[in-house]
Amino acid sequence: MRYLTDRKRAIGMGAAKSGTEHHWSMQVSSVALLILVPLFIFTFGCTLGGSYEEITAYYARPFPAIIAALTIWVGMMHFKSGAQIMLEDYVHGFKGRLAIILMTCLSYAVAVTGVYALVRLAL
Repeated sequence: MRYLTDRKRAIGMGAAKSGTEHHWSMQVSSVALLILVPLFIFTFGCTLGGSYEEITAYYARPFPAIIAALTIWVGMMHFKSGAQIMLEDYVHGFKGRLAIILMTCLSYAVAVTGVYALVRLAL
């Protein structure tokens, strides 16, 4: 017979103490994307159908390049946080930890590759 109190049974089973941080990061990134995505659509729409030289000249200007880089970076960080929350809720054990690690690596790789490509295009 186990003589454990409710408190002893609950130790180690509680919150991970990161829920508030995840919530606020998702809120801030969603508000940032609410502003950045329309700006990105308007700046990116101007380049559709242009030649490589025209696009390079357009993204050599600071405003379109900064908008595109911020949209890619904030979008991928928002994706990373959302995917992590989803995986924590629905995938458990070693598979869940591995999926979170892979999703985090994927989101950072896409963000860095996108920003690097913009910087290389602008220079």
